[in-house]
Amino acid sequence: MQSVVRMGVLGCASIAKRRVLPAMREADGIELKAVASRDPAKARTFADEFGCDAVTGYDGLLERSDIDAVYVPLPTGLHAEWVSRALAAGKHVLSEKPLTWDHDTALDLVSQAEKAGLWLMEDYMFLHHSQHETVRKLVADGRIGEPRVFSASFGFPPLNAADVRYHPELGGGAFLDAGVYLIRAASYFLGSELDVIGAVLRMHPTRGVDVAGHVLLSTPSGITADLSFGFHHAYRCCYSLWGDHGKLTLDRAFTPPPAWQPVIRIESQDRAEELTLPADHQFKNISEFFARSILRDADYTSQAEAITHQAQLVDQVRSKAVRITA
Repeated sequence: MQSVVRMGVLGCASIAKRRVLPAMREADGIELKAVASRDPAKARTFADEFGCDAVTGYDGLLERSDIDAVYVPLPTGLHAEWVSRALAAGKHVLSEKPLTWDHDTALDLVSQAEKAGLWLMEDYMFLHHSQHETVRKLVADGRIGEPRVFSASFGFPPLNAADVRYHPELGGGAFLDAGVYLIRAASYFLGSELDVIGAVLRMHPTRGVDVAGHVLLSTPSGITADLSFGFHHAYRCCYSLWGDHGKLTLDRAFTPPPAWQPVIRIESQDRAEELTLPADHQFKNISEFFARSILRDADYTSQAEAITHQAQLVDQVRSKAVRITA
């Protein structure tokens, strides 16, 4: 029985270098075999740093018989094409988020993976940090009473002017970069029946991408998700769940470093309590989950549902949003 997933990487993105590839080298069940770039020098630099082969061109990596799966950290606008090509080449795929902003495309990619018996997974790594399961348990145990509102914010200062996230043809914009985290978190806590009530996207005056936004979602019973995001902001990365008896808040919710010890704050009418949790490594955890799922031939149903539901909500936000240029 195969004991390791032989991994290739399509692209030399910053997130790959800083977070994902170091975690994959630590992860059980993964062997990093090769990294591909259209730039031979860039591929060689990455390969030397991570002790693997350098490949010029993405097709060259997909043609290799010693690659079982690929990680795709390319710009958002290139995900669908290269994910589909990787699946067609018989490779399992871990794609950076969002896999796509189009629900129909997400359905097609999931169907392609299912028919080929391959794992396709979207890299919402924060879901694999143990702090969020602790939050769900505290809510289920009644620590804030009946939930009424989920609020979340994720924003950071302006990017370098040459950053790909300012390029609409590459799937740029704050919503597809930061806002999608919040949509996925809302589904994690409030379930799969969320609907988009409204959205506002603030557009850059010349670049053609959104730089900030706000989304309101609701469950059929009226529990709301109030989400704010952007990359022209002071740094903020948090969420709260507000119930009829109290409120729970978590900072550094989506990007905690591996050594970070999360602090959950629970407030009620006459008291406040802080719970310090153990550190956890979400990038290593998701890498190991991906490998285990392949090696154990795990049931793919929940992943398929998560991908298509997320794409549906993202699609709805983009179609319903009021766009304001300022």
